[in-house]
Amino acid sequence: MCTLYRIRHGSAEIARLFGTVQGQRNDAPTGNIYPDALAPVARNAPDGSREITDMRWGFPPPPNVGNAPVVNVRNTASPFWRAWLNPEHRCLVPVSSFCEWTDSTPKQKRWFGMGDDDPLFAFAGIWRTWNGTRGTKKSPVEGEHLLFSVLTCEPNDVVRPIHAKAMPVILATKEDRDTWMSAPVDVALKLQRPLGEGLRLLH
Repeated sequence: MCTLYRIRHGSAEIARLFGTVQGQRNDAPTGNIYPDALAPVARNAPDGSREITDMRWGFPPPPNVGNAPVVNVRNTASPFWRAWLNPEHRCLVPVSSFCEWTDSTPKQKRWFGMGDDDPLFAFAGIWRTWNGTRGTKKSPVEGEHLLFSVLTCEPNDVVRPIHAKAMPVILATKEDRDTWMSAPVDVALKLQRPLGEGLRLLH
């Protein structure tokens, strides 16, 4: 599933759509986001506001599963994820479009979004703090990190012909975004479903 997405909007547009205040981040639009990269993420702040903060894409993996960051979460029933599913650890990941590789050989990139002008939408995500080393071997970053991962679900009719395994959980409406950020776990996880309409294959 998605290991590449784009964000073409700065904090002002994210604030307008997601109701965020400025946190700790660069205000410039970010471009392509790959695993382990920094990206803007909206989270619930301790004072009850919703803030936008740069986080690094990918949770630390479960024990004995290797070292690659876990960028996508499907099995939310697993005890490994349970601690991060409460509202204080949920987040909105701003997205303009996302990429899936075709299942056919040779594999090719296909981009999906909500329109040709790249309107902003959100992935459902979770976040946590973590101490250690992240980044590249050439430019490692040590210390405390803010990390996020994206929930996935069954693909819908738009994504399935390209990639039949999974797609990101998309929160396209204010109601869904607010539910994800505040509802009890059993209610919030009902949003772990394919987007019904609005998503398009862009190119």
